[in-house]
Amino acid sequence: MLSVGFAGCNLRCPFCQNWRISLPPPAAAAGPGVGMSPAELVAAAERDGGRAIAYTYSEPLVHAEFLLDCMSLARGRGVANVLVTNGCAGAEAAAEVLALTDAVNIDLKCFSVETYSRLLAGDPSLGGVLEAVLAFARLARGKGAHVEITTLVVPGLNDSDAELGACADFVASLGGGLTPWHLSAYRPARVWGAPPTDPAFLLRARERAGAKLRFVYAGNIPAAENDTRCHLCGALLVRRGGGGVDAAGLARPRGGGGFFLCAGCGGETGIVC
Repeated sequence: MLSVGFAGCNLRCPFCQNWRISLPPPAAAAGPGVGMSPAELVAAAERDGGRAIAYTYSEPLVHAEFLLDCMSLARGRGVANVLVTNGCAGAEAAAEVLALTDAVNIDLKCFSVETYSRLLAGDPSLGGVLEAVLAFARLARGKGAHVEITTLVVPGLNDSDAELGACADFVASLGGGLTPWHLSAYRPARVWGAPPTDPAFLLRARERAGAKLRFVYAGNIPAAENDTRCHLCGALLVRRGGGGVDAAGLARPRGGGGFFLCAGCGGETGIVC
């Protein structure tokens, strides 16, 4: 998979982990990027043997027109489109982008309207409306894309049992408990000086969320197992480690399309083909 980053973002999160490319100069000190046309980008993915392009790192939706050109060309060439986004987009733009999206990972920063509008947006014109993010996730699921949610767990901001529980309830509502939720550990960045997320706390949060969700992962901490197992029989579906992925436990349904099946029991995994 070819990963491509974009400069700029429509949020101003004070704990941003990628602030060197998300903020405009002089706030960010990142070096110059490489300009590529949509055709050059898709050609690079094909040349490297990639079957997909991930639009990620900062906020791809800031460059929606360029993104649509890339996605349209990639789909026509059989290259899958993977979108990593904060989901702050209007309904019309969201529908256009998601129509060309094969898989999407959406940052659910918190479950507080006030936090989004007061702390994360900075300037209300930048977006940051919680309901827009929730609507984006629902629409992505409705469009048939593979949907995953990520929450950066920031001490003192969104780590209460009530808020994480509300996030888990929403993720569960997207796909009957089969939508993956990634709980990522925060580290001090940009202007947010709270101590890093306690790995033990993150693992406990993962365990609690497991009562509502089948696929919960703890990220950015050492020795966290992030393999995927069948929620029906427990068989190993996807093994992750050393930067590689082994998906030998997945089987395609006859006729293709829909969801992958467990190669062991034949049950539906919730992973979109």
